Parts: sequence; structure tokens; C-alpha cells
Amino acid sequence: MRDDEVRKYKRLLIARRDELLKHGSIGSGVSHTVSEPTDVSDQAKTAQETELTERLRQTNSHLLRATEEALERIKRGTFGVCADCGRPIGRLRLQAVPWTRLCLNCKEPRA
Repeated sequence: MRDDEVRKYKRLLIARRDELLKHGSIGSGVSHTVSEPTDVSDQAKTAQETELTERLRQTNSHLLRATEEALERIKRGTFGVCADCGRPIGRLRLQAVPWTRLCLNCKEPRA
């Protein structure tokens, strides 16, 4: 992969990392609700919102970790190389998922 392409991905990954950190939804997942709702439907809605918030936090945490790992691969000079087979990861795949560590052929059997 050319140096200018790697720099482009590095900028993209840093921007993604900064965006994830800025949202602040990666923290502890502790709710800051002042009081519990008394109505059953409000309790159900609160429980659903809490679950959704926790799932979003987990997804963002996973994405942040994958982004940090991709930035580390850039430092090591292994970015764009499949961690399983050692072949280059396709450009279209990297454009769609720049934090990926697997080529499409190695990812498909896991899906």
C-alpha cells in the first residue's frame, strides 16, 4: 500500500476515534436517572432505553478498540494485511471498514 493511502486511512481512523471519544457514550453505562418512573409503561420504556444505551456503549467500545488496533497496525507497518492469511485486504473492504483486520475471504466463514 502506498504511503499516501496509509496516511489517508490514518486520518480517517483518528477522526473516527475522536468522534467516538467525543460522544462520551463509551463510559461506564451508569444511568443518571433522578428517580424511577412509577407508571408501568414508563418503567418499560426506561428499561428499553437503558438496554439500548448499553448496547450502543458496547458497540462504540468495540469500534474504538478496533480503531485503536488499526492505528497500531499502521505504526507497525501491517495495516491492510489480513491477520489470518497474510494477503492484502482489498481496497473496497478497507474503504468500507478501515479498522478491519481480515480480508473478505477470511471474514466470510466467521459471519
